Amino acid sequence: MSPVKRVLVLYGGRSAEHEISVISARAICKALDPEKYSIVLVGIDRNGCWQFNGSDISALNQKVVVEQESCVVHIDVNSGHLVDRAGQFVEGAEFDVVFPVLHGPYGEDGTLQGLLELARIPYVGSGVAASALAMDKRLSRLVFEALGFPQAAYIAIDHGRWLDQRAVLISRIEEELGYPVFVKPANLGSSIGISKAKNRAQLLEAFDKASLYDNKVLIEENVDNARELECAVLGTGSDINVSGIGEILPGAEFYNYEAKYVDDCAELIIPADLTAEIVSRVQDLSVRAFGALGCSGLARVDFLFSDQKGLLINEINTMPGFTPVSMYPKLWEYDGIKYQELISHLVHLAFDQYHKHAERYNMHV
Repeated sequence: MSPVKRVLVLYGGRSAEHEISVISARAICKALDPEKYSIVLVGIDRNGCWQFNGSDISALNQKVVVEQESCVVHIDVNSGHLVDRAGQFVEGAEFDVVFPVLHGPYGEDGTLQGLLELARIPYVGSGVAASALAMDKRLSRLVFEALGFPQAAYIAIDHGRWLDQRAVLISRIEEELGYPVFVKPANLGSSIGISKAKNRAQLLEAFDKASLYDNKVLIEENVDNARELECAVLGTGSDINVSGIGEILPGAEFYNYEAKYVDDCAELIIPADLTAEIVSRVQDLSVRAFGALGCSGLARVDFLFSDQKGLLINEINTMPGFTPVSMYPKLWEYDGIKYQELISHLVHLAFDQYHKHAERYNMHV
């Protein structure tokens, strides 16, 4: 029997998706096969402070609050180990691979991935460039646009430019997009900070709200009667698998944070009622988007579909939610891959990707 691998589960984080990360981590830890893996927990609070929690999964019952200086740790890039503030190795903190269950900025955007690359540590998910591109909806949309992928019309605006040219930009939005429009932070997920603006007053309010989360804001056209479709991608290199298609019925005006996690009013339909042609197109675009950004391990690709506009790619998430109501694991479960098997496969892919990377750069493993 192979020796048990120690999985460092990083959770929490500085982003507005902190609570979702904790819920995802809780589900993942319960699903890690104890015959294959042991758990090392490190929570990151909203200030970016790392707290070593050993294997105590009860720490996952609440958001991360670092209260004891003795628990504060960080990854030393030279040794690849967890060390304390004095640089001393932390007893019981040995690990073989990292599962960064972090959503949004400072976790899913390439920053953490860069740290792990410097420390030569295997980790689950996409690398630096792919994570950064996917997190920034403006950049990923430019890539999709260059490849001819169908998208909803949008305008990207920096906060500073908004302050200097607000009247001109409002006129452009009203002329090119009209009302209603969706206003969202370019770098965030879980539908946090998103508003639907039906007039100029609401647009001003929505922009201010989105600007609380990011300096870059996307204004998107409304697609009437759009269906929200999602597809899961799993694998690395040439071995890529794609799931069936799921559909979200928001239970609200749109699929916002409350509909996802608070009100429990959203309904997930798996499989979505679509023609074989549309299913094939969604799957094809999902795989192509995954490859175009250079993703690896996993991703969830989101689409809009309407009779008027057809199929539109919306965004790609390199660390989708793993909560009990999350679409990514549910899609694979419907296709016959149980949650525990999915988590084990993702950890296996992390090692596989690391060894390929090591061989490519003649690193010692």
